[in-house]
Amino acid sequence: MRLLTPILFATCLVLSVSQAANAGQQQKDYLSSVEADKIRDAENNNNERIRLFLSFAEDRLKKFQYELEHPSTNRHADMLNSLLNAYVGCVDDAADLIQLGIEKQDNIRKGVELMSVRTKEFLVILEKLSAEGAEREIYRDNLDDAIEGTRDAMNDAEKAKKKVAPPPVRRKN
Repeated sequence: MRLLTPILFATCLVLSVSQAANAGQQQKDYLSSVEADKIRDAENNNNERIRLFLSFAEDRLKKFQYELEHPSTNRHADMLNSLLNAYVGCVDDAADLIQLGIEKQDNIRKGVELMSVRTKEFLVILEKLSAEGAEREIYRDNLDDAIEGTRDAMNDAEKAKKKVAPPPVRRKN
């Protein structure tokens, strides 16, 4: 009985720590609490969630460009790299939603089309930064990851266009 009590206590402690860790993983670390709430509110509408993730990605990209033009006095390199990582996270999550929508056979045509258009726009900006962006040595690795992730998402969206059934057409009798 004396041996059983410490083992039981240790087991309960491990379970409570793992549950706390799982609860903390619910919100993506690159989303603000307001953004995470917006994603949760659109839980049954994958087109809206894709749109939100792409708007968050655009926001991160604009903030990145602003930070390049107006460097902060402290943690400039960290800010640039974290913004690029957050951008990639948003694009990846939108791409994951497209794959999930295809698997579930959801109507995600709007989201797929938006992904296709927006990733092309993002890729132009990223490639320009890669060619002539200021302080490229600071964020080169993350920029390369962002370009690769954007290309992958764009290619996935193009493939998804073929997999997602076209909207039904009413025939006149």
